[in-house]
Amino acid sequence: MTRTAVLICPGRGTYNKAELGYLSRFHGDKADLLAGFDAQRVDRGQETVTALDGADRFSMARFSRGDVASPLIYASALADAQSLAEDIEVVAVTGNSMGWYIALAAAGALSDQAGFEVVNTMGGLMQSQLIGGQLVYPCQSEDWQLDLVAKADLLSKVDEINHRAEHDLSLSIDLGGMLVLAGNEAGLSAFEKTVPVLQERFPMRLPNHAAFHTKLQEPVAAEGRARLSADLFRQPVKPMIDGRGQIWWPGANTVEALWSYTLGTQVVEPYDFTRAVQVAAREFAPDLFIITGPGTTLGGAVAQSLVQINWCGLSGKADFKARQADNPVVISMGDAEQRKVVTP
Repeated sequence: MTRTAVLICPGRGTYNKAELGYLSRFHGDKADLLAGFDAQRVDRGQETVTALDGADRFSMARFSRGDVASPLIYASALADAQSLAEDIEVVAVTGNSMGWYIALAAAGALSDQAGFEVVNTMGGLMQSQLIGGQLVYPCQSEDWQLDLVAKADLLSKVDEINHRAEHDLSLSIDLGGMLVLAGNEAGLSAFEKTVPVLQERFPMRLPNHAAFHTKLQEPVAAEGRARLSADLFRQPVKPMIDGRGQIWWPGANTVEALWSYTLGTQVVEPYDFTRAVQVAAREFAPDLFIITGPGTTLGGAVAQSLVQINWCGLSGKADFKARQADNPVVISMGDAEQRKVVTP
């Protein structure tokens, strides 16, 4: 019996110490795919993806860099997308932040190698310019009840700070029950001084992250468009849900529009991952939400997004955990046990 699934691709921050060796551990059968990625890196004078994945030790300073993390995450996620069991029918594809680039390849809008070129190029540009930074702050209870009043208050504080002289701060990603904010050092520091510390770790700065999905990235977007031609793109085979919750149906848009959104709009405007997941749930009603590896950190944001719309009666964290134990709906391929549910 066929199982329908929405495929979800992760963004930055998902290849960590536990993921070192991910490609060799799960994808020893994809030597040709990885060889193509390695060849692109060699042509640019960069260390190969397979060498990075096979490193003796993990260093956050090294592996959180955009020009290292991005290609590793792309290779791991795309290889996962190509490893699903035959009875799984992917009905739509989406992703979080950088995961949009991976979603393009998983949905057929970019070839495997063109997708790697896009990710490697944009990851390198982000790292070389490293404009601004990001932090994370929650707007929900510990049982995943979204606090709309608190969320509105936080966004009001963000707007007030953004209007101060020489302060830049805005919403970067709506991530389930979390707000990812981005800006310059003055803006980020002002927010940190304004809000209380929660759970002894928030607000949390994200290392080696730039001010993604804000106007500060306009120089990066412009350089990306200059280096990456619309000729790399093609019509997707599967529907894709972008960072606005818009569905890109196969054959319904031009490749020029897809190129313009990918290397323009989504780089400089907020990315609403929550809405993307909710649109996927409502429009495609899948049996499963499959999150490719590496890592498992995106599972919480997916679950929180579903809880917010009471998907299949899920009303909170406890409900979700009970459902997962009985009949899991969110599968993280980065989890070795969950992976077995969706792979041969």
